Amino acid sequence: MRRREFICFLGCGLVCPCVALAQQGAKQTKIGWLTGSSRDSSTLAKYLQAFRQRLEQLGHVEGRDIAIEFRFAELNFDRLPGLATELIEQKVDIIVTVATPAAVAARKATSAIPIVAISVTDPVGRGLVESLARPGGNVTGLAFGVGLDSFSKGLEFLKEAVPSLQTVAVLVNPANPFHEAAASQMQAAALALNLRGKVFLARRPEEIAIAFEAIAQTHYGAVCIVGDAFFLLERAQIAKLAMTYQLPSMHQLSEEAEAGGLMSYGPDVTDQYRRAATYVDAIIKGAKPADLPVQQPTKFQFVINLATAKTLGLTIPPMLLARADEVIE
Repeated sequence: MRRREFICFLGCGLVCPCVALAQQGAKQTKIGWLTGSSRDSSTLAKYLQAFRQRLEQLGHVEGRDIAIEFRFAELNFDRLPGLATELIEQKVDIIVTVATPAAVAARKATSAIPIVAISVTDPVGRGLVESLARPGGNVTGLAFGVGLDSFSKGLEFLKEAVPSLQTVAVLVNPANPFHEAAASQMQAAALALNLRGKVFLARRPEEIAIAFEAIAQTHYGAVCIVGDAFFLLERAQIAKLAMTYQLPSMHQLSEEAEAGGLMSYGPDVTDQYRRAATYVDAIIKGAKPADLPVQQPTKFQFVINLATAKTLGLTIPPMLLARADEVIE
């Protein structure tokens, strides 16, 4: 063997084991995932795919340098505090939360572990952050809406589609502790548009049918569905009932319009999951949640289900159709 080849061989023999040991010893970041939704949600699977794909683009591969520990409350929000405690006991490095109840539960459980909140409503008012620009604690992430703007805009679109509209029902889930504030905001937005609004409640599947029957009996002209994991799961039933009672419906999640609701207007949730991955990447690289501004939505989706409109006997104005990001034929 030539001397140069021998030195190269010897060098590889010394260096390669060191590299291998370094790789074996590299810290794997454990991410806790806390959500009030169901483990079997097909919509969540779509969102998770967007989150994972963005992490991979940023150089993080599940099973290599990151691991995800999931906790699902299965629509029982009372379970969230206990599930948050479980994640802390698992010694996770970062907690990703989905929607406001999960973010609040995680924040109450820890002030030390970084928390990236997805689709959180009123993070300042909920005490999660000091301000959007400078969170100041261990929570950062993505806000679901921008004050009353998303509610107001959705109702504006609904009124354009139904010019004779005078009354609107607001369907909320009383099991979600943050829907009371959302209902108040929706009613305020309705009042600003000279619409009379009333809140109706449903926390179980059978209560949705009862609520729709009450809405029809009191002759409300349309229904607005406040965004919620439970309503998302029951979107097919909600769309069918709205059709049965000839009620135009406005939703905050595009999947509900795709399931047969008349319209939806709200943040691009898939985009929020992608952006949440950039927060996780930044924290892994040493950034502090206190210094990472909470981002408000930059992309909103307006979806019109034209097939539903035709079934309801509605003619959607061409100008409104032109403003839609997606029209379902």
